[in-house]
Amino acid sequence: MKFILRNFINGILTFVPILLVFYVIYKIFVFLDSLLGNVLRQHMKHGYVPGIGLLVTLALITVLGWLSTRFFTGKIIELIDRLLEKIPFVKTIYSIIKDTVQSFLGDKKSFSKVVLVTMPGTSMKSIGFITSEQLEAFYQPLADHVAVYVPQTFQMAGFTFLFPKDDVEVIDVKPEEAMKFILSGGLASKKVEETAKQESHS
Repeated sequence: MKFILRNFINGILTFVPILLVFYVIYKIFVFLDSLLGNVLRQHMKHGYVPGIGLLVTLALITVLGWLSTRFFTGKIIELIDRLLEKIPFVKTIYSIIKDTVQSFLGDKKSFSKVVLVTMPGTSMKSIGFITSEQLEAFYQPLADHVAVYVPQTFQMAGFTFLFPKDDVEVIDVKPEEAMKFILSGGLASKKVEETAKQESHS
């Protein structure tokens, strides 16, 4: 019985992460492929091959990115941008999506600075990411504060705290490693430690 249970657990530890990764990749592929794929499928019918929608979507995004750098089309896109930022309710949704995308892909990426903060009134420390260092534009009395996003373990949800700049310690840790450490509840640090030991013995 122990032999069966041990192998069953080994099977879970070995194959579940692999299956989940392939499942997530598959879901992302299906979603991106369906953006234009559903339209193309109606015209191509039986000649449609899965993946064409994804390729066309990527090509269209690339072309639109190139057009945004041209003078005439850039002015049109800028006009649309200003229009969306003036429509009630729409401007809220648009600004959130725009700021979120730019925070990951823009020139000034957020989540690039990993910090260590101490929770007020306690000795507990937490790892987070600076998302904004210019809070005076949001609220003037917060000019000496920074916004720190602290993810929750085992999920992408989290909390945004406003800490005084002097209470935030920027640490020399890669954002990817910090995120893995937080989302795994600290379990990722064991793997790093084991890898370091293996490298020291080799």
